[in-house]
Amino acid sequence: MESLLLIWYGRSSRDLPWRRTKDPYAILVSEVMLQQTQVDRVVPRYLAWLERWPTCEALAAASPAEVIREWQGLGYNRRALALHRAAQAIAADGWPDDLTELPGVGPYTAAAIRSFALGEDVLPRDVNVERVLRRTGHRFGSAAAQALMDLGATICLARVPRCARCPLADRCPSRGTRDEPARKQGRFEGSFRQRRAAALRAVASAPRSLADIDPEAVAALARDGLVVVDGGLVRLPA
Repeated sequence: MESLLLIWYGRSSRDLPWRRTKDPYAILVSEVMLQQTQVDRVVPRYLAWLERWPTCEALAAASPAEVIREWQGLGYNRRALALHRAAQAIAADGWPDDLTELPGVGPYTAAAIRSFALGEDVLPRDVNVERVLRRTGHRFGSAAAQALMDLGATICLARVPRCARCPLADRCPSRGTRDEPARKQGRFEGSFRQRRAAALRAVASAPRSLADIDPEAVAALARDGLVVVDGGLVRLPA
């Protein structure tokens, strides 16, 4: 089954910029950006980020304010600060043996760095990989990691699987199976997340008077370290 998957991947793989590097820093950037954000949105931002900060040392030397501004539009802005802190830790002490010691790095991101950057025999298991593994009931090796991700993202979809186009369909015991819909996140329009985003966008352009901005959103942003309130003025952290 794995050989069929790899043949399919050889002719159908997505051309993604982070697949052209073994740099663990570049892989870390891509994986953090891809958390809860669509690939098409990430690609141009990933390229711009690495052009501005091509190394951990370069990112570590940036200010939190610069990092937050560069992240605008990707959402879930705490990821930016976690990535910044991770770069600072790496610049100061090198890459730890246990990558989950880095801020914002969980088991999946650690496995992705170990597999895609360090060449270790580890299979990173994101939601797409887990779905393919569950449906096929097959054990795949780490060499099939990118292929599994592409299959899960483009063919073996949760709600509308494209079994007629799947290279594994003839051997898949779950052919035609659809997953139950997961609980959807609330609408962004009119949500508190939108209020937070609007407040942060306003402060990113210039410091603002607290009296002129949504105070609840500012308080939430301050708790996350994304803004600082000083003397009635709201600004990005220095």
